[in-house]
Amino acid sequence: MPPMYGDEWSFHNPKQNKALSYCDTIRIMAYQNNVPVGRIMGIIHHPYNKQHNEKTVRFFNLDCIHDQQAASALINFVEQWGKQKGMTKIIGPYGFSDKDPQGLQIEGLEHLPVIATPTNPAYLQSLIEHEKLQKEIDCVSYQMPIQSAIPPVYEKVYARIRKNQTLHLIEFSSKSKLKPYILPVFRLVNEAYAHLFGFVPMTQEEMKKFAAQYLPVLDPEFVKIVVDNQNNMVAFVVAMPDMSKGIKKAKGKLFPFGFIHILNSMKKTTQLNLLLGAVKPGYQGKGLTVLLGTSLLQTASKRNMKVMDSHLILENNLLMRGECERIGGKVYKRFRVYSKMIS
Repeated sequence: MPPMYGDEWSFHNPKQNKALSYCDTIRIMAYQNNVPVGRIMGIIHHPYNKQHNEKTVRFFNLDCIHDQQAASALINFVEQWGKQKGMTKIIGPYGFSDKDPQGLQIEGLEHLPVIATPTNPAYLQSLIEHEKLQKEIDCVSYQMPIQSAIPPVYEKVYARIRKNQTLHLIEFSSKSKLKPYILPVFRLVNEAYAHLFGFVPMTQEEMKKFAAQYLPVLDPEFVKIVVDNQNNMVAFVVAMPDMSKGIKKAKGKLFPFGFIHILNSMKKTTQLNLLLGAVKPGYQGKGLTVLLGTSLLQTASKRNMKVMDSHLILENNLLMRGECERIGGKVYKRFRVYSKMIS
């Protein structure tokens, strides 16, 4: 399955990706006998390193043929480039932030990737590990069944939360009604995700860019928001019908006719993909994930969805993993971020 090539161009365009202005980057191609056999990107994220007191260089966009010499040349180049700039640790695959596809997929390669997640040939794992890179952290994706009835474990909690007079669930039927809530969603992400591995807060400009990128393809029925009596957002969840088969048929290109294949696949799919969700600190543990999850599952069932992909969850995020497992979710993909100290 190809990437969306328009998104790839935007990622490498300084006018559209402001992270390129405050990070050092290098892009490398490997050749054998004048034939390109691999690529890699090196990133030094100065604001993140300063905030976390690190001297870390990241490698990203790694791809190559099944050849250890090619992989070694690429990884070692980024390592030495980082060393020359005073870095003491290499980590990857990792982009500018956790919002970029992170990690190397090491399990579940028989399944199509979903949007905004990485994938790769299976052999890349051994090529990377040959370079003495070891596990830094794993992310997992769950596949969860979508049932017509509310899961019994949710029924009482859902009923209690719906009676709460200070919190209100908002659902949407049109993008015009959803649009005013998009930027508050990203502000809540900044607040709720601050402690997570690799998280970099979004600037106002980045929020607007993501809003413009995703609003056209969002299905408003799969966005659920909880507000308080002052209409302040305290929780949300965003999901979308899977478009992977459409992207594959479109060969990664929206135009001239690729968008038709993508829209058709979203109408026909029986898989729903979670994209994003958050609960405001201070409101966690009050059942809001049950309220949002139940409402999302009810809508998905009405739309004849059969399974749901959880998107990437850090392996140590036991709260979120527990929610997935309570409704019968099973880990079906695993992604690994590697690291090693630079000698």
